[in-house]
Amino acid sequence: MVILGDSLIELKKIKSNSVDLIFSDPPYFLSNNGISCQNGKMVSVNKGKWDKSNGFKQNVKFHRTWIKECKRILRPSGSIAISGTYHSIYQCGYILQELGFKILNDITWFKPNGAPCLACKNFTASHETIIWACKSESTKHTFNYEKLKKWDVSKDQINHYGKQMRSVWSIPLTPQSEKIHGKHPTQKPLELLKRIIAAASNEGDTILDPFMGSGTTGVAAKILKRNFIGIEMEKTYVDLANKRINTLN
Repeated sequence: MVILGDSLIELKKIKSNSVDLIFSDPPYFLSNNGISCQNGKMVSVNKGKWDKSNGFKQNVKFHRTWIKECKRILRPSGSIAISGTYHSIYQCGYILQELGFKILNDITWFKPNGAPCLACKNFTASHETIIWACKSESTKHTFNYEKLKKWDVSKDQINHYGKQMRSVWSIPLTPQSEKIHGKHPTQKPLELLKRIIAAASNEGDTILDPFMGSGTTGVAAKILKRNFIGIEMEKTYVDLANKRINTLN
């Protein structure tokens, strides 16, 4: 199910204790008129009004609001995975602990083909962090340990030589083959979402993405035989997500 609307409003309509896994890629609030590099060209970092910061306190308030709703929605055995850069991920991590979640892992998504740093004033940003947390210290969560041991990581040199799935994942940026129906400025690669969903849920479970974008979470959920709820406030991306998901029929 794909919902067109503001997640801060639509999340309140979802039944409590009804979702098994939440993947969230919330705004990083990076649209500050800066520059970045894309396909070897200098481009603006501005992505839309939804990514513009309203100041530190308002950003924290925004994250606290949607994370609080996610805790209500999660089943006792459910878990949440939040993606972000240093601009937002520490705020989300603090709020998770403030609200009583138990942090299980922070996963480093290493981007071997990440964009270079044009300013040359700091280290080249080549990773994002994914915080994985369960609902509380006392709840048991789903983790498909054996499935992840057998996951095909032949191109992931960080994981290739160990039997256990490690917490650093080398996954290239979203390939053009996953953008044939259109693209979103913060689109995540399908491999990343497939790995998260396979690890922390089972067939028939319900997966929620409150900031759905182009629907990669929904595509991965359908491939892995999970139910999906996605929320997106821009109709262009809702249409794109529906097209990507329905193409799998």
